[in-house]
Amino acid sequence: MSFWDGLWRGRAAEFESGSAASNSIELTKRHPVVSLTKQGAATGNLRINLSWRMRTSDIGGPERESALRHPFKLFKPDVVQAHTQSMVNVDLDLGCLYELTDGEKGVVQPLGNYFGALNAPPYVKLSGDDRFGSASGETIYVNLDHRESIKRLLVFVYIYDQTPAFDRTHAHVTLYPSNGPRIEISLDERHPQARSCAVVTIENVKDELIVRREVKFVYGFQAELDRLYGWGLQWGRGYKSKVGER
Repeated sequence: MSFWDGLWRGRAAEFESGSAASNSIELTKRHPVVSLTKQGAATGNLRINLSWRMRTSDIGGPERESALRHPFKLFKPDVVQAHTQSMVNVDLDLGCLYELTDGEKGVVQPLGNYFGALNAPPYVKLSGDDRFGSASGETIYVNLDHRESIKRLLVFVYIYDQTPAFDRTHAHVTLYPSNGPRIEISLDERHPQARSCAVVTIENVKDELIVRREVKFVYGFQAELDRLYGWGLQWGRGYKSKVGER
């Protein structure tokens, strides 16, 4: 191993230790699972947050590659796309399918005003509905002090206005346990026509709470996610209340 290889490996180790020091765990395809129980984080309120912002440019994407091959294109004005307005108005919603140990099943989501409850079944509650992609985003709380009543949860994201736009947003779902590092999942895969995404499951497996990255995009909505994960609910058309109503 050369001196420069050793130096590079040393720097890589510094970056890795720095990532650990940031108090976060990123779930990826290679490392999709973490145990809340083993992290000592299986009690209190688990906060699950969705945040997003519109993608203004794809650094490192086809445009950048094209610019590298054809540098004079950097001086050519950008073409205004017809869908610019829809990029601004995209409305991502956070939801959660739940199944309790007594067999009760249901959904918590803004659509239909199913906001759930924190201190009573299903022990899952949605706090607000962010329709504008603000910094605070949308948040679901799970009362893990009642974890023995929870069999499994599926956290998902869908596009309310039916405009496929996952490929034009930087969307992240972050889990904040009451103790230990936060858990981050990026919805960074490109699925231009997808309208929903199963993000993460939380399962009670022999009294151990297991968090598993899913990130499975589908072209339909909740009913398709239901079929994919075998929930068995009946679905119908739903609507949101107007802004400011509950």
